[in-house]
Amino acid sequence: MLKTRRIFYIFILALFIQGCFFTPTMDDRPQTMEETPAVHRPTPIVSSTPLPSPTVVPATVTVLPTLQPVTITAAGGNLYIRRGPGMEYDRIGVLKKGSSAQIIGRDVLSRWVQVNVPGSDRTGWVSIMTDFSRIDGDLDQIPDFTFTDWPQPAYIKNCTEHDIYIMPGEIYLYNLYTNSKYLNEAQVNPGVYTVYDLFVPGEPEIETIDVREGMTVYITVNGLGVKHNCP
Repeated sequence: MLKTRRIFYIFILALFIQGCFFTPTMDDRPQTMEETPAVHRPTPIVSSTPLPSPTVVPATVTVLPTLQPVTITAAGGNLYIRRGPGMEYDRIGVLKKGSSAQIIGRDVLSRWVQVNVPGSDRTGWVSIMTDFSRIDGDLDQIPDFTFTDWPQPAYIKNCTEHDIYIMPGEIYLYNLYTNSKYLNEAQVNPGVYTVYDLFVPGEPEIETIDVREGMTVYITVNGLGVKHNCP
C-alpha cells in the first residue's frame, strides 16, 4: 500500500514538472495578422497640356443632279397624239404647231414617245420620225418600256358597183362584184380618209370618212348618188 502511494506521488510530480517546461506548438501560438509587404504604385503624371479635341468629320451628302424635263414640240405642223406607239392606234389628241408636251416615256420597239396630252389627264404617243417634231433635252434619260396594248384592226369596204380610190394612202378598192377575192376591202390605220369614184368622169369625191380602231366602214354610195347595200 505504501509503495503504491509513492508511485502515485511520483507520477503527479512528473506531470507538474512537464507542465512547467511545455513549449507550445505552432497551432498553440497566438495568431497574428500576416503582414503584407507594401506595394508601391507609381503616381500618375498629370500633364498640364490639354488633349486635342476629337475631329468631327461632317457627313457626306450626295446631291443628285436634277433631271431637266424633256419635251417634244410640233415645229413644222400639227402632230397627232395616238393611243399607242404606232399609226395603227386611234388619235386621241393633237399637238398643234408651235406647242410642246413633256415626254414621260419611250417605247423600246419604235421611235415613239409618250407624252401628257395637253388639256387632259390622259397620256398618248407621238412619233419622232417626222420632220415636224423637235426634241428638247436628253431623250436617253427618259425610261423606256414595251407597250403591250395591241391595236384593233380597222377596215374600209367598197359596197358599190364602181371602183373607188381612197386618200391618203392611195388605196384602190375594186367594186362589189370582186368581193369574193376581198379586192373591195382593205385594212387601214385609224384616221380621216376621202373617197373618190373612179368610174364617174372627173372622179368626184363621194365622202369623207373617219375610221377608228376596230371599225369596218362601208362605202354604200357611188359618185352618182346611187346607194347599194353590203351583202
